[in-house]
Amino acid sequence: MSDTKHTAKHLVEEGDLNLSGQRKQWHDALTDGATQAALQRDADRFLHQALSTPCLDVLASSDGVRLTSLAGKIYVDFHGNNVHQLGYNNSFIIDRVKQQLDTLAFCPRRFTNLPAIELAERLAALTEHRLSRVLFAPGGTSAIGMALKLARIHTGKFKTLAMYDAFHGASMDSISLGGEYVFQQGLGPLMAGSVHVPPVDSYRGMWFNPNDRSGDMAYADYLGYVLEKEGDIGVLVAETVRSTTVHVPSQAYWQRIRELCDQHGVLLVFDEIPIGLGRTGKSFAYQHYGIVPDIVVLGKGLGAGIMPMAAMLCKDELNVAAQVSLGHFTHEKSPLGAAAALAGLDYMDTHDILPHVGRMERIMADRLEAMKATYEAIGDVRGIGLLWGVELVKNRETKAPDAALAERVLYHCLGRGLSFKVSGGNVLSLYPPLVITEDELHRALDILDDAFRSQV
Repeated sequence: MSDTKHTAKHLVEEGDLNLSGQRKQWHDALTDGATQAALQRDADRFLHQALSTPCLDVLASSDGVRLTSLAGKIYVDFHGNNVHQLGYNNSFIIDRVKQQLDTLAFCPRRFTNLPAIELAERLAALTEHRLSRVLFAPGGTSAIGMALKLARIHTGKFKTLAMYDAFHGASMDSISLGGEYVFQQGLGPLMAGSVHVPPVDSYRGMWFNPNDRSGDMAYADYLGYVLEKEGDIGVLVAETVRSTTVHVPSQAYWQRIRELCDQHGVLLVFDEIPIGLGRTGKSFAYQHYGIVPDIVVLGKGLGAGIMPMAAMLCKDELNVAAQVSLGHFTHEKSPLGAAAALAGLDYMDTHDILPHVGRMERIMADRLEAMKATYEAIGDVRGIGLLWGVELVKNRETKAPDAALAERVLYHCLGRGLSFKVSGGNVLSLYPPLVITEDELHRALDILDDAFRSQV
């Protein structure tokens, strides 16, 4: 396979292509002069990159679950890069950030501040103080880097274990850890000692025996085999629940992985950057599984849609790196980021967000399962909380992916004001804001239903 074909294949597997025929048709249909001019200015000045430039549209404002373009088009946002958990233009949070801006906007690294201290205490309390040590960072990628450093120092081992197809950030260490080719292509040798295993696929089964419907324990067995054979892996980094193609492992799977990590002296790190703080219906996704990781990494929604903010939470016994600068970020203890995060946590408490997510989960499940019963092109529906994936196939028996249909459905929905992500080429990834109302959710799902009706 040529490099060009290889690249194209992996871009399709990622989904949301910005250079596809559908995207070109979308751009050709934009008639607003101001929008066309802004998109051209953007393309003329920003470095072009896969899955980004050229951009889809130009945003002018946002509010609640909606984005408004420069031309006045409104999108209900089921994507949001998972920073939109508590909605856009949330006055409760914005007012708190404005208050902080008036008193202490920046904290030099040699000092601390009360908002940062309080946030660290609040996050530790959410883990019932099982993860009682905290470091902040300006983004999830940086927090992953801190976790990798800490794992090396604590274990004395440099090999990492992660899942193919996983995304843990776009820096060189994070793309070495992750398993998506689109982020690695053309970059040459990456971080040494990066070992990968297949992610749980609850729909297709193990690649070597797709007819084995015994569940996901075969994945755990394979992971255990790799740990045994490699011998000196220091850390396993994994998404507790897959946030793109949305695979939800069983409780038995994660409990077995916890046992294997303990057996082999491997730190278990859960990347909950896109799904922590309520997306699955609990504060942390790992709380569904009756285990505690050694480290959990948060980001995206932690800054409540206002400030870039991430955190690494770990067990107290990992406080062993006082001689090393694990982070050393200029905005490490951002009072603005901490104020936004604290306001977000307060908003979740006062507005009963977690119970609300449970109620919306039932609506999502019922509506999507009804669509699956109606449309043969929907091979699988899976999810938890307000994290759902709809897998589109050409044939339910063969489970052949239908990436072309996924893209048609995406652009049909975009045209009618519903924005979401396509993952793995053929999975519709649906992440509504956690504050979405029942009526808003039904109207958005009506658009999706209409897309299937017209495109299948």
